[in-house]
Amino acid sequence: MSPDRSAGQGAATGLSRPGLRGREAELERLRALVEAVRDGEGGAIALLLGEPGIGKTVLLRETVAIARAQGFVVSHGRAEELHELAPLASLASGLLHGDPPLLSGTDLADLAGHHDQRIWLVERLAQLIEERSAGTPVLIAVDDVQWADPLSRFALSVLPARLLSSPVLWLLTGRDDPELYGQGSLTTTLPLRPLPDAALTELAHDVLGGVVPEHVAELLDGAGGNPFLASEMLSGIAASGADGSEPPERLVLGVRDRLGTLRPDTLHFLRIGSVLGRAFTLADAAALCGRPASGLSAEVDEAIAAALLHDDGERLLFRHDLLRQAVYADLAPSVRRALHREAASRLVAAGRSSADAVPHLLKSADPGDQEAIRLLDEAATDVIAVMPDLAADLAVRALELVPSRAPMVFDVGERAIVALTRAGRYTQARDTGDTLLARQPPLDVFARLQSVLGDTLWHLDDVHELTRRTTAALAAVTDPVIRARLTARQALARSRGRDLAAARETGERALAEAERAGDREARVLALWGLGEIALNAGDCAAAVEHHTALSVFDAAFLPEEAVARIHSDDFDTVRRLLRTAGDDPRRPAMLIWAQGTLHMGLGRLDDADADFVTAERLEADLHVPGNLVNIRVNRGLLAMLRGDREAARQHLDVVRATVADRPNTGNHAAHQYFGAVVADADGDHATAAELIRSAQRDHPFLRWRLLRPHVVQAVGIALRAGDRNLAEDLAAQAAEHAVRNPSVPTAQGTAAHTAGLVNADHAILERSVRILLTGPRPLPLAAASADLGRALRAAGDPSATAALTKAHDIYARAGADAEADRVRNDLERATRRSGRRSGGPRSRPHQGWDALTASERKVARLIAAGHTNRSAAETLFVSPHTVSTHLASIFRKLSVRSRVHMVRIVLAEGDAGTATDD
Repeated sequence: MSPDRSAGQGAATGLSRPGLRGREAELERLRALVEAVRDGEGGAIALLLGEPGIGKTVLLRETVAIARAQGFVVSHGRAEELHELAPLASLASGLLHGDPPLLSGTDLADLAGHHDQRIWLVERLAQLIEERSAGTPVLIAVDDVQWADPLSRFALSVLPARLLSSPVLWLLTGRDDPELYGQGSLTTTLPLRPLPDAALTELAHDVLGGVVPEHVAELLDGAGGNPFLASEMLSGIAASGADGSEPPERLVLGVRDRLGTLRPDTLHFLRIGSVLGRAFTLADAAALCGRPASGLSAEVDEAIAAALLHDDGERLLFRHDLLRQAVYADLAPSVRRALHREAASRLVAAGRSSADAVPHLLKSADPGDQEAIRLLDEAATDVIAVMPDLAADLAVRALELVPSRAPMVFDVGERAIVALTRAGRYTQARDTGDTLLARQPPLDVFARLQSVLGDTLWHLDDVHELTRRTTAALAAVTDPVIRARLTARQALARSRGRDLAAARETGERALAEAERAGDREARVLALWGLGEIALNAGDCAAAVEHHTALSVFDAAFLPEEAVARIHSDDFDTVRRLLRTAGDDPRRPAMLIWAQGTLHMGLGRLDDADADFVTAERLEADLHVPGNLVNIRVNRGLLAMLRGDREAARQHLDVVRATVADRPNTGNHAAHQYFGAVVADADGDHATAAELIRSAQRDHPFLRWRLLRPHVVQAVGIALRAGDRNLAEDLAAQAAEHAVRNPSVPTAQGTAAHTAGLVNADHAILERSVRILLTGPRPLPLAAASADLGRALRAAGDPSATAALTKAHDIYARAGADAEADRVRNDLERATRRSGRRSGGPRSRPHQGWDALTASERKVARLIAAGHTNRSAAETLFVSPHTVSTHLASIFRKLSVRSRVHMVRIVLAEGDAGTATDD
């Protein structure tokens, strides 16, 4: 037995301790998890669930002791009921403590500087923990996680999965609903059941010594198998010298007996403390008692002597939450409510933040309470960026306290609409706004409410209603700022309409009004609307102009500039933009979407797929899947290029379900086109052509930016279906797009390519290839070269071989196995090779080292060389989020759970390449 292991076992011996009786099996499972993480098996999550007093905390502490003996760095924190407004308080409570601490004060200050950016904060926290665990296993324990603040809950739902490759064990205790705490396939859930009679008898023997009288064993039935209740009853018997013959109701918890012997002042002090929470400061209790802290020493001493409180040097704590609840339950509801309200007022008077006072207000405020309304409103504003759901709850509660006829109802209601929209609760935001509008506010208030509802309706994809409402509000508004915002919202809505010329006029008017009014929000909206209008119109230069101006004005819109530049073939600038934005915490999902779009344009299909997976995961983390249709359509098209039709169909199913929830015209067009590609591959060309026509019914095919790179494929579908009119219509749209974008090689080359296909003219196809050679996109070049080669082969021209070879090589390098295989067949016919084909697409296996993509091999080598996710990302010029996605795929393909196992495989492969040579 190793020294470490024996030390760990020594820490866990002595099961005579009350909290461990009957928990031997659970403790052994926890010990096994500690040893597995220590031995390099990867990360793990353990959930201890059960009612108060059932033994969760005792098991957690024992596991902490075992882990410390095994050499773990330990973070041991606790969530507290009245701290839900303090961002990250529950998780951070343990990160700075310990010997040594998991994080330094400098680390936490760095995190606090970005506390309003959830994804960035969690990613940075993951990096710090990953770096800390590189040479030493880590245990992160959080007790009473049911009270965790929303940011800690968010972190706990994301971090364990993010760090599963690192030696990190997460140990969480809670009362119920494990889904709140980030369950996954590697989560061990331990529900703690009531102790059996045998364990209770052993517990009685531990406390009382000797043979346990039968009537004491019967008395323990009143504890319901709860070890804390049983211990309290037994302690009461032992302390009083009673023989246990008293009726159970006099001994339950032993608390009422103890309270009955306390002096009235001590009892009052404890009740005040129970209102403040399980842990409270003497100063806060003194303020609420209306006495100086120095005058409460006798009360504190008596409460500690009665084993009700514990003094940790900074705060007073009830020894168990059940004790606090027992004291709290002795207060009449009206007294409780009054004490909470008084606590809030005194905390505010003492200069404490709204975060300290608001939890008490939520339990006590009555309608019309002006101070409560103000503080709830203030707290909602403080937390909206980092905890939007909590902000929405606070803002709605503030609105509920405002009398319906009070003038302030509209101001408070407006902030509630904003908070609900930020939280993604769009339907509730719209309903809240409509309730306020039904009260017939003054015209300017009506216009202001419609302005904030504009964001809600945009997210609901209800552009028709957005247009109707902005038009009505503009007829009533007099405030120039609100007028500018409404006009900008109207321009944004019209970017989805048919008349883009009129939309552009509206956007230009909105920008002029915004500049005259000097309103930042109106200017952002106007520039955004103008950029969207230009992109939808296919005017790439104007789109770049507006989106560049927008991202200079507000860097959060850098992804929009990147996408506009991708449409302009300005890939070099996009690379620089994405590199400089690497540490920008805002809108990470959109940044990675832009990166994926760039990689797709560059023909780096594996990187693009990883980016799209990452973007989808980030949107799912934030519960705002606004880009899911586009992500899955692109992933499906990538699957088709690789020859994986089953994966493509799975993506199509997700797209179909998502479009049913978000039925805007852009989603409809993308869905129909993707369905057409799948149908065409299945040989159902007529259905495929009908789906292409369906995509055009609302707007021309080229209107939808996602579809522009695929117009050549759409023309091919139409021709295979024998629908020449559709093919000519699509080619005409490509020609118009080329006229609007004379400096964009892809636009020019695509127009020539479609014309060459429609006219069966290999001279035009040759021109297409020449033009596309000057652009940055290899896949359109490969497609044009392939079609040129086929046309030349049909004409008996021997130069077909060169064109087909070029196409095959480009497709093969990109990993477009299905297309490479098709061209190889054409090449064999062109060179008059005979015999059977060597097989289907040369696809990678699903498992093992050979299953890894080139990018995954790079990541594996870098991690094997000692890089963290962050340093690997910097080396590869990608996001750490994308490296995390690659690692998850690597582990799945290699059937490993940790970096240690992966490194062994990398070394065993003896792969001679460097991390960046693929």
